Amino acid sequence: MAGPILVAYASRFGTTAEVAQAIAVALREQGLRVELLPAEEVDDLGPYSGVVLGGGIYIGRWHRDARGFVRLFEEELRRIPVAVFALGPVTDRPNDQADSEGQLRRNLERLPVKPFDVRVFGGAFDPAKVAFPFNRMPAADVRNWDTIRAWALKLAGRFQAVRALA
Repeated sequence: MAGPILVAYASRFGTTAEVAQAIAVALREQGLRVELLPAEEVDDLGPYSGVVLGGGIYIGRWHRDARGFVRLFEEELRRIPVAVFALGPVTDRPNDQADSEGQLRRNLERLPVKPFDVRVFGGAFDPAKVAFPFNRMPAADVRNWDTIRAWALKLAGRFQAVRALA
């Protein structure tokens, strides 16, 4: 039997962790075994048959722990299916979304990973979790949970197809 799917995330303020949890739930609902872990806590990819890796984009850079995960597991990630997501803008303006997609693409071009699917979702911002002067900014949450779930269901189909071939 194939190993579980790892949903690993790098989250500074918890919003990416919440998205990762929603993805894990959707994958489980499709009959997949899933482990959900912070990227920094993963020490071996041997047991896994696929990976979903997520991290927030901060000032144009994908979260440090997500980048470190890719570098640490470079060889293993070449042998198993990998999907990547990021949380980007905290607005629903198309230009902001496109900018975040470009930022993630540029980050991934510098990393040794070739994901079969890449997605940027809207992010969230809670001023209570940051220091001055950022705590004066308005709260925002543009995560679209239906879109996140639909993407996770699409991934489930890909992971199931890979398992069928194994």
